[in-house]
Amino acid sequence: MNGVPSRSASSRTGVTRDDVARLAGVSAAAVSYVINGTKKLSPETEERVADAIRKLGYRPNRAARALRLGSAETLGIIVPDATNPFFAALTHEVEIAAGRRGYSMIAVNADELAAGYDAHRLEMLVSRGVDGVILCTSPSPDDAGVLEAAGVPYVTLNQPGTGTRRTSVGVDLREGARIAVEHLAQHGHRTIGLIAGLSSEGAREEREAGWRAAVQQLGAMPGALEWSPFTPAGGYEAGLRMVASGELPPALFVSSDQLAKGLLKAFHEHGVRVPEDVALVAFDGTEDAEYCWPPLTTVAQPVAAMAEAAIEALFDGEGAGATQVFAPVLVRRQSCGCPRDLPAQSG
Repeated sequence: MNGVPSRSASSRTGVTRDDVARLAGVSAAAVSYVINGTKKLSPETEERVADAIRKLGYRPNRAARALRLGSAETLGIIVPDATNPFFAALTHEVEIAAGRRGYSMIAVNADELAAGYDAHRLEMLVSRGVDGVILCTSPSPDDAGVLEAAGVPYVTLNQPGTGTRRTSVGVDLREGARIAVEHLAQHGHRTIGLIAGLSSEGAREEREAGWRAAVQQLGAMPGALEWSPFTPAGGYEAGLRMVASGELPPALFVSSDQLAKGLLKAFHEHGVRVPEDVALVAFDGTEDAEYCWPPLTTVAQPVAAMAEAAIEALFDGEGAGATQVFAPVLVRRQSCGCPRDLPAQSG
């Protein structure tokens, strides 16, 4: 890394490190020190090099650097659906956390309906020479085997921490459900229903268990329960089914903001007022929740802290198999019946 690169390591503009060195009046090694941060030079020298880089429009050849370092300085992230605002925000925060360490990101979508698609995507990332992978999907043994065979470290993010070889970062889903149910109970509701997300495999998850436990603990009654895909369309269909059944509970916990967006549309179309007829608390804390009507009270995941923890775990490499769980936070808006002038955040 400290050696002088050859002219073959020039950038695509044709400007080489030697050109920068000549303009700055320093050695090519000094330019390398400044670019890579491998050795501290005087502030005056660093400024001359930085000025020469700007004037010449020099761009380091990352491929050549990767060959020298044995690293592409690139990480991969696989998400279920990049169009989902929650995963878009999570990917953005992961990219920021990786960038602070000098790494770029390759983001790819999983197709949960296509068998073996995750493994195919992982093989593509491995072929690109990524230094690690963040998995926001539940890896099968075959998926994990692709990474383990290649010696590529990985961390699961926003996924259950099962298994002994997987480092996992996520949020306490049961606690999130408890916060939602408790808040609705504080508004005086004694019957609280649930619209829960269903994965493509039909798997149920911890928010239902948390809802059931919280309702029982508070001495309340479990209201209507609908399962639907984690999409606005899924929420809309669940809302239509609930309206058609005539079993509208006075309060609902909705296990994602995406579901709640669709649910609101169904309710608006059928004259169901929120929160007057049905009070809602959703889950995830996406930016979209604030711009729904009425604005959604939601249990927010701390995506920036989760992303930082996942990247730190990937770089640290210690405690393989450990699970780091974050506490969610209630963001109060009007869909539950809270007035506009209340402070939004609630622990």
